[in-house]
Amino acid sequence: MAINHFIYCPRCGAKVEHQEKFGQVRPVCPQCGFIYFQDPKVAAAVLIEKENLVLLVRRVNEPFRGLWTLPAGFVNAGEDPAQAAARECLEETGLIVKIKKVLDVSAGREHERGADFIIVYSAEVMSGEMVPADDADAVEWFERNHLPQLAFRATQKVLIG
Repeated sequence: MAINHFIYCPRCGAKVEHQEKFGQVRPVCPQCGFIYFQDPKVAAAVLIEKENLVLLVRRVNEPFRGLWTLPAGFVNAGEDPAQAAARECLEETGLIVKIKKVLDVSAGREHERGADFIIVYSAEVMSGEMVPADDADAVEWFERNHLPQLAFRATQKVLIG
């Protein structure tokens, strides 16, 4: 929920006021004193390479519908980001991967529903059958020097610098 759409206190139900608190305007409850601190959204992605090829999925949803990206998705509360990356890869590609290491962490939300931080891991395929699913309608290997149109700055940063 966007901070400017926060109307009622989650503790007591009173209407919040927007006040300067801790260096930023935040929703504050005048009745119980609750201050709302917006938590960042975190996503995790995997870069899978074989020879000079990279695995990408084509987005079926907006934003960037029809563009290609690394297999990725949001990290759930309490979930290890590496496990989230592997889970999202399985959901979107049908492939079970082994996470190897962190490649990059990008900051900066690209759109209203996007992540504030994207953690990109290198991974290798362990098993599975490559088939698009979830929010991907295609999954393909691409040569690094012949990439399709890419979605998201984090994907572009990892693949082309």
